[in-house]
Amino acid sequence: MSPALPNLPWEEAPDADATVWRSRRNPIIPRDATPTSNSVFNSAVVPFDGRFAGVFRCDDRRREMRLHAGFSEDGVDWRIDQEPISWNVPPGVEPPEYGYDPRVVWLEDRFYVTWCNGWHGPTIGLGHTRDFAEFTMVENALLPYNRNGVLFPRPVGGRYLLLSRPSDTGHTPFGEIFLSQSDDLVHWGRHRWVMRGEQPWESTKIGAGPVPIETDEGWLLFHHGVLTSCNGFVYHWGAALLDLDEPWRVRSRTPQYLMSPQALYEQVGDVPNVVFPCAALTCGPTGRIAVYYGGADTVTCLAFTTVDRVAGALRPI
Repeated sequence: MSPALPNLPWEEAPDADATVWRSRRNPIIPRDATPTSNSVFNSAVVPFDGRFAGVFRCDDRRREMRLHAGFSEDGVDWRIDQEPISWNVPPGVEPPEYGYDPRVVWLEDRFYVTWCNGWHGPTIGLGHTRDFAEFTMVENALLPYNRNGVLFPRPVGGRYLLLSRPSDTGHTPFGEIFLSQSDDLVHWGRHRWVMRGEQPWESTKIGAGPVPIETDEGWLLFHHGVLTSCNGFVYHWGAALLDLDEPWRVRSRTPQYLMSPQALYEQVGDVPNVVFPCAALTCGPTGRIAVYYGGADTVTCLAFTTVDRVAGALRPI
């Protein structure tokens, strides 16, 4: 379980039966949070030096997808750098063509960033930082085409683990979650299939969301699930519990979604009907979880739950 996080953003549940509930302050980051941004969404947040830092997807007014660093004292009010991240790129590695949908995790001695990197098509970019000021890119983790790369917060069985969703060049009308393993965070193999969509709300495709949360019972993974309606894709999010020692084995899942696009800022935007979780802050002693998610591919939002409430919604496979 995660350590104590006394300044975790938190609002009490509006009713005793709620499993997940939205912040009353949503959207917490507007689409014009930087002078050049068209939208700010699908972004990753972590505790940092007693406050919070993150990597944010900011699509600019040319509609180019770029990653920006940002900081907050309370996890709700954010200052996002006006300039995109400038990666230190090793010799022989091509710099990113674009970047979107990042995740950030503290792993051993630094923060690692995974994102959808433009490299002859979408693939999983991998880099690291210690201060959210200087960022160094390493080798792309996987070949195109791939999205939703999510690292585990510690090695399992002596290997680093990465979740991903193989895809295509476009707005993929399919997708399942796979796991890859590495001894050095450069060479990835020993691939394992994890899961596909089982329910109507996730029947078109699924993908990993925030960094998995370690609990006594297993790895708690929030994921997005997409159905295709007569009006296009509809994004939801749910959860699964993965085995602690063999995380490609799914022990339980939520048969019903935990959240669907029901608020106006989730239904109306550049891409209607999207709730897309990318980060989760946790406080081990209380079991509280704050989930950051994108609304309608336009704004950044915040929701709350607890480990026990999510566990109560899980059902064995």
